[in-house]
Amino acid sequence: MGPVELLHMSVFSQSFSPCGRFLAAGNNYGEIAIFSLSAALSPDATDLSQKPILTFTAHEGPVFTLLSTDTHLLSAGNGEISAWSWVELTKRSTKAVWTRRPNYKSSLEIPEINAMIINPKDNSLIVGGGDNNIHIMDMETGTFKSVLQGHTDYIHCLALKEREGEILSGGEDGAVRIWDSRTRQAVHCIEVFKYEECARPQFGKWISCLATDSDWMLCGGGPSLSLWHLRSMSPTSVFPLAGCQREAVFHQDVIFAVGEGPHVSHCLLGGSVKAQIPCTSPSLNTLALNLSSTEHRVMTAAGSSDKIDVFTNFSYRAFSLSF
Repeated sequence: MGPVELLHMSVFSQSFSPCGRFLAAGNNYGEIAIFSLSAALSPDATDLSQKPILTFTAHEGPVFTLLSTDTHLLSAGNGEISAWSWVELTKRSTKAVWTRRPNYKSSLEIPEINAMIINPKDNSLIVGGGDNNIHIMDMETGTFKSVLQGHTDYIHCLALKEREGEILSGGEDGAVRIWDSRTRQAVHCIEVFKYEECARPQFGKWISCLATDSDWMLCGGGPSLSLWHLRSMSPTSVFPLAGCQREAVFHQDVIFAVGEGPHVSHCLLGGSVKAQIPCTSPSLNTLALNLSSTEHRVMTAAGSSDKIDVFTNFSYRAFSLSF
């Protein structure tokens, strides 16, 4: 890859391996890079340890989302989902185990897939993207068994309330829809941009990030990042962050958020911004926490560059991986 391509690279997605020793990252050129965290975090790490052990082209268009199961890395691009064996990837083998396409209305339609989550209750893969619909695939058989319809514009993000079996989806139409995964029906629709304390008409109404923690929901995008109590369906905190947030996660009693601007914001549940930790990329698309392995416990953030920042202590950047 030449210097011009590197200059225009964006990293859209990340996922840690089930063992926590590897990180996969997907970029705008359809490539997936696999990094060895154990090598990069080793006391004997060199510059080479911060480069991928493997880079391969997974999709024709950008790799918008990545997700790990117990055994596989799932990647999605324009209209297709592929599965790669983690064991094979760590042996530098890049043959897809399977590739599936949701049942789109016409064969001419190739909508991007922006988000994927797994519902462990029924071992299904929930997929959302550019055709405004949520497609649900049975992971055992590989067949798409149902479609949830209701959004009027494309879907950016998905989250799951495991205990209640509820799926949350956020879209370009400004709505967060809450679905009952058993009945496949929408049970609530929150139009965040209609709440004065959250609305920012200058940025639009689209919802680009969603996260849940029992009865709580985080959402943001055009509207300010806000914390909602899902029983009362009302915002309890609105965070004073500039620009649109693209990913937010709960971690203990803190919220980490990334979006426009070269930093990871640490927010307190009450609504204040505790710190903004500088990053390498001028704006960020993706934030991931590796909590499955204490030895490789890191936070990683990436966006509009070929670099992936690694935070060993969540309050400063330790080093950067690069494509």
